Amino acid sequence: MHQVKDPIYGEFEIAPVLRELIESAPVQRLKGIHQGGASYLVNPKWNVTRYDHSIGVMVLIQKLGGSVEEQIAGLLHDVSHTAFSHVIDFVFENKEENYHEKIYEQVVLNSQIPEILSKHNYDYKDILLDDAQWTLLEQPAPELCADRVDYTLRDMLTYGQITSGEVEKFLADLTVIDGKMYLQSIEIAEWFTETYYKEVIGFFLDPLNIYGYDTLAKTLKLALIRDYIHTDDFLSKDEELMHKLRTAADNGQDLDIQALLNQLDPNVCVSEATEEERECKDYDIHLKKKVRLIDPSVLQDNKTLVQASVLSEKIRQLGKTAKQKATKGTYIKVHK
Repeated sequence: MHQVKDPIYGEFEIAPVLRELIESAPVQRLKGIHQGGASYLVNPKWNVTRYDHSIGVMVLIQKLGGSVEEQIAGLLHDVSHTAFSHVIDFVFENKEENYHEKIYEQVVLNSQIPEILSKHNYDYKDILLDDAQWTLLEQPAPELCADRVDYTLRDMLTYGQITSGEVEKFLADLTVIDGKMYLQSIEIAEWFTETYYKEVIGFFLDPLNIYGYDTLAKTLKLALIRDYIHTDDFLSKDEELMHKLRTAADNGQDLDIQALLNQLDPNVCVSEATEEERECKDYDIHLKKKVRLIDPSVLQDNKTLVQASVLSEKIRQLGKTAKQKATKGTYIKVHK
């Protein structure tokens, strides 16, 4: 058996098939894919990778008693994410933000993943093409699942929004019923709901993050139009694709690309436009992201599952505010 150590969940022994998949090129590529898309270009501290997240999802599933097959699905669930993650959805104006899901089977088939799985007596079609069977890994919003839980805990812990002690209390409160994860305490449900909105509203819609997404998406769109990059290039790593953009800008080859790249600067000053500025259309960027809401079920008296919002006014208000914010989008002022 091989051991992996995760900064959130601890040390785990994993099956040989998982070790071989981790060492494979498709999973190793994820070390070069930042989970926050363009965010690391405008704030180097925003540096969590898809690899970090994929390992985390895998071991969280194991921690909760999930099968090796579900751990495989968890490890590989993001393997088709392109360079700069969800930025590609803004390049192609894909409002569902699911481009990586559309190309998932193609990416898997064009890799050594089916061969590795077959070597260990698994069929990729049985494991990777139907997420609905893996109820720890994925659940429809607003419920909890390993994917949703891990990216929230990982980002917010890494970026100093929550503490290790709080994470430990949350993990201790999780329970599994019929292969799905639930909470047992309404106080913990309130804590996670608040933390989740720090992630999908506070971080995803942070003015600097929105600025980075918008600027990089414009750069990539222009580079595609001018034939400096092609769709297949998105299946490389962030810095490999960035190198192609920088090459187009070098020596004044393309001044427009160069100007856009120069704007991806950690020292840029941006702020959210005021209501008055929005009404006067005195803003530089307006960007909406997919609406993401959470309302986890809580186990009451060890027998009944109740939606957290039924038990908590705080959760109702958090959800209402988050929906309004996400639906409206973020308006950004860039200060020259």
